[in-house]
Amino acid sequence: MTRLIRALGGRTPTPGFSYPEVGATGARPLPAGYHHLHHETLIGHGPDVFAAAGTAVTTWAMHRASGARVRAGSPRAEPGTAVEVSLGAGPLRMSAPCEVVWTAYEEDRTGFAYGTLTGHPESGEESFVVELRADGSVHFTVTAFSLPARWDTRAAGPLVPLLQRAYARHLGRTLRKIATSRGAVRY
Repeated sequence: MTRLIRALGGRTPTPGFSYPEVGATGARPLPAGYHHLHHETLIGHGPDVFAAAGTAVTTWAMHRASGARVRAGSPRAEPGTAVEVSLGAGPLRMSAPCEVVWTAYEEDRTGFAYGTLTGHPESGEESFVVELRADGSVHFTVTAFSLPARWDTRAAGPLVPLLQRAYARHLGRTLRKIATSRGAVRY
């Protein structure tokens, strides 16, 4: 944990990924032997919605608005940025150390993926991507592969993938609110 806290001050890549397929959410197919998650949400339409959604995803605003606590080594997602996401409260707070492994800042696609570091309850990678399609629709996709990395997530068994899917849906709804609100703050 001390190493993560030190790393949060800068963007130097942190060693210690808890899985070998670093960057695999950027390619298909996802690695075998993991639980796979792919969830897509229609966010809205048009370049303004795309810009607002992309900014909210890559500046941690979506995660924060969803109720997660985020500590990041940079104000926006960049490869090598250390990130700690935590959910819950008090003794039930679960912290998840990660590192950004890739980003996309493109004309019609914005997002990033982070990979789990040692100490994360899961082992794997998750990406958060906003896409502006040819018809003007804006979609948000969460793609992940993971396995339990600790006794508590192993003990939770099939409950963990259900919670991951529910959280992906929650992120989609949160992002839709951020990106389509009239007069919404552009993060």
